[in-house]
Formats: sequence, C-alpha cells, structure tokens
Amino acid sequence: MNVVIKVNDEIKEKMIEYYKDKKRDKVIPYVVFQAQEEDTVITMYESGKVMFQGTSADVDAAMWGTVLENTKEKQEERKKENQKYYTCSSVGSDEVGTGDYFGPIVVTACYVTKEDIPFLEELGVGDSKKIDDSKILKIAPQIAKRIKYKSAILTNTEYNEKYTKDINMNKIKAILHNRCLYTLIHDENPTYDYIIVDEFAREARYYEYLRDQKVVQKGITFLTKAEDQNLAVACGSIISRYLFLKEFDKICDEIHIPLPKGAGKDVDTAGEEVVDKYGKEKLKEIAKYNFKNTDRILHTMVF
Repeated sequence: MNVVIKVNDEIKEKMIEYYKDKKRDKVIPYVVFQAQEEDTVITMYESGKVMFQGTSADVDAAMWGTVLENTKEKQEERKKENQKYYTCSSVGSDEVGTGDYFGPIVVTACYVTKEDIPFLEELGVGDSKKIDDSKILKIAPQIAKRIKYKSAILTNTEYNEKYTKDINMNKIKAILHNRCLYTLIHDENPTYDYIIVDEFAREARYYEYLRDQKVVQKGITFLTKAEDQNLAVACGSIISRYLFLKEFDKICDEIHIPLPKGAGKDVDTAGEEVVDKYGKEKLKEIAKYNFKNTDRILHTMVF
C-alpha cells in the first residue's frame, strides 16, 4: 500500500525529529530522508510530500496529515461517522512509553459511560500527548476514582526479555492491550456500545499478534487518533501517562540521575552517565535495550 500526504514546515520538522533514529543511510536525490518504522517505509521529499509504503502505510500517514486523495466531502462524512464514537458508552485502551528509551510501557483500558462524558469534559480530558504532565498528575487520580479501568505495566527488564526478532514492539503492545481489555470486560461486565483501540496495527495483523494467547478479546473497533475521538481511549492515555510518570520518577530516584524522556541526544548523555556510574548492565534494567540509543551510548564509552 502506498499513501502520500503533503506536510507544512512545522510538521516537516516534527517528522524529521521523530524519525531521526529510524533513518536509512542511503542518500536519494530530492529526498530529505528515508526511514523505516516496523513494516512501513517513509520517504520525505524536498517538495513537502511524504510517501508511506507498507501494509500499515495508511495508519502511519494518518499520524501526520490528510491523504492527498481525500476530499472535503469525505472528511465531513468521516467527522460525522466518528462523532458516534464520542457520544457513547465505550471501553477503550491506549498506551504510553513505547517511544521512551527509559521508563516502562504502560497500557490502560477504561470504561466510560454516556453519563461520565460531562464530568470528563469538565476536567479537560483528551490525548495525554496534548496535556502537560502537571495536569496529568492532577486529573488522573480524579478520573481513576470515577471510572473502571485496568492497567498493565511492562518494566524495561521484562521488555528486554520479551523483545526478540519474532516479538516486536507492536506484538508486545497487542498482548498488553488484549490483557487489559479482556480483564476489564470480564471482571466488570460493562454495558458498552463499542470497544475501541487506537490503531497501531491493521485489524488482521493485531489478531495475528495474539494467535498464541489463551484468551482474546474480540469485537474491537480500530480507529486512527482514537484518543481524539473517544473518551475511554483518552482516559486510558491519561491514566497510562500518570502511571508512567510515577514509575519513571522511581527509576530516577533509585539511580540518583535525572533521566530525560524520549529518545533524543539528551537521552544518550544520560545513558552514558548511567553506564559510567553503574555499568552497562544497568541499561538492561532501566532502558529499552533494542533502541539505537544503546549503540550510541556504548560506542562512546571506553571499557
């Protein structure tokens, strides 16, 4: 599948930063960069057009802009269609921590009823990536007191043990989402209109990731940018971020080093300090070892 979008300078810079650790080395005329994320190849041209190639191309492209072939009419139709996922009772899940070198992966599934919507709107609930951490720390406990939820926290030690050639990040995410959704629905027996997951993999691929699981939650609706369209997913994002921040702070307190979030150059610098103080084995306890940061950190160290 090939998908092409057009991006402005602001989005262009954000994409360059986001994909900097996933760039291919090859140089192509008139191309700003070419990168690969999971099974999608991303090519940014100097013209501002970006091509996504792969089975999940449409999902990855949707993160950044509107597909060029879309018309205003189609966008309006989609807006009306998506409104039903907002004004409903639903179970939804979202994850955080997958792009952070340090800190765990956290997935949370939440149950939100129609009656909860005014309360959540008053709190300003939305995608956790668009809410600063100070507000997350304030509103997440209020949300947790009001709604039913189930969370799963995967430590970096567990992540490094599980991550292999056959078990990639998306499979790990699918397993965690499935665990939270299944547990919430079967423990609480909620009445809902939809089960919604922010689409990080196509539906067939998602269930393929779960083929060896003993129990699998079915009947899921997969939406791109689901946290903007559904309050259960948005709550899952916020509670997950809250738990991530708490676990992240525990790691910093334990090693007495203020670790940065994300996977940028400042993370490499902090990683070097960790290795210098505790040895490289410590990275396997507190970092996602398969990230390219590990190579950069260890290559700068002298043992």
